[in-house]
Amino acid sequence: MSAVPAVIGARPAGPTAATLWALALLNFFLADARDGLGPFLDAFLTTKGWQPLDLGMLATIGGAIGLAAGVPAGAFADRTRNKRMMIVVPIAVITAMSFLCIAWPQKGLVFVTQALAALAGVLIAPALTSITLGVVGPRHFGRQLGRNEAWNHAGNVVLLGGTWGASAWFGLPGVAGLMLMTTMAAIMATVAIAPASIDHAAARGLAPAGPTAVQQASGVPAEAATPSWRVLATNQSLLLLSVALLLFHFGNAPLARLIAQQFALQMQRPFETTAVITMVSQLSALAAALAAQRIIRRDWVRAAAVLAVLSLPLRGVLAWSFSDFAMIYPVQLLDGLGVGLLGILTPFLVERLTRGSGHFNMALAAVMVVQGVGAASSNVVAGYLVAHYGYPVTYLLHGSFALLALAALLPALAGARDKSQASCGLPH
Repeated sequence: MSAVPAVIGARPAGPTAATLWALALLNFFLADARDGLGPFLDAFLTTKGWQPLDLGMLATIGGAIGLAAGVPAGAFADRTRNKRMMIVVPIAVITAMSFLCIAWPQKGLVFVTQALAALAGVLIAPALTSITLGVVGPRHFGRQLGRNEAWNHAGNVVLLGGTWGASAWFGLPGVAGLMLMTTMAAIMATVAIAPASIDHAAARGLAPAGPTAVQQASGVPAEAATPSWRVLATNQSLLLLSVALLLFHFGNAPLARLIAQQFALQMQRPFETTAVITMVSQLSALAAALAAQRIIRRDWVRAAAVLAVLSLPLRGVLAWSFSDFAMIYPVQLLDGLGVGLLGILTPFLVERLTRGSGHFNMALAAVMVVQGVGAASSNVVAGYLVAHYGYPVTYLLHGSFALLALAALLPALAGARDKSQASCGLPH
């Protein structure tokens, strides 16, 4: 019995430089490994005779699986101690399903393999966020999120170029070879994260080395000391944050696609237009990720979140005002900055709002599902607006949704500030 108090006060080993480098490299290689064939899937299946309706159905099924399985995946990340396997196994499954799709692109098999890949992919994001919080703790969580995203966007830029080169020089075998290499690299990086450096109590939003240590010492389940998940439903600030993100992404999600459509039609250069749009957004998102570390360290989170949301109406006005191709650069620059910042600040704010609940990953998954519903439902509305009022008006109307988002975001930010200040001894 005397051993129990000693273990209760124990903390998991702090992260070593090797663990932090492994986390960085994992984010770099996940840029390719988590998506399988990714944007190249449609192009590949088109060459095999697939029609747009079939491709749309395939994308819809994958999106529906992601929305339906998001919250259970987050809840599982809260409870499991095998968080690294929540990354290793899905990456392997996604790559295997991609190879099956390449080898036998019949419709039935493709639908099954991509459904399994979508289900596997849902596990990766909550596992990665949970590991990050467990490794660095709440004090350094925000800054590490910025580093994670910086490495991920760098991986997107580098590996997008690598995929293009592999495809140009070696064709489909080159793309498959690069996919296999990034998969193995991501798995090796995951395994290199020292298990002892992950504080499983902190990883789910409890006080570091809290009830998890009790469980290790005495066999008492950590969940016995964890509040019910129902506390999330009464967290008004969390609900307001979810509404704000739903409205923002409802307005934002179709803009890049609509801009690509408009200029692809005007210039008859669809691939170059899409490449420019994607690359500008990725580079500006990389800049946002690097800036986020300083923003969080200086406690400029509220101002940064407001500016990120206000980037959307500015994009709408710019896209509405100008019809020249050069408009793409400032519009997509703002897209990368706004969405990139919100992508980092969202888990940071959710951690603040749910600190002590023990359900951080479940809460974050729920917020992301609500955000995803907003993004998915916007495409039909955007299509209707373009058909009846044209591209410029659609840009303006979708940009205006940010003003509604801001009305929900401001009280949510005030709640996060109050929650942070009330946290017992934890930095904010």
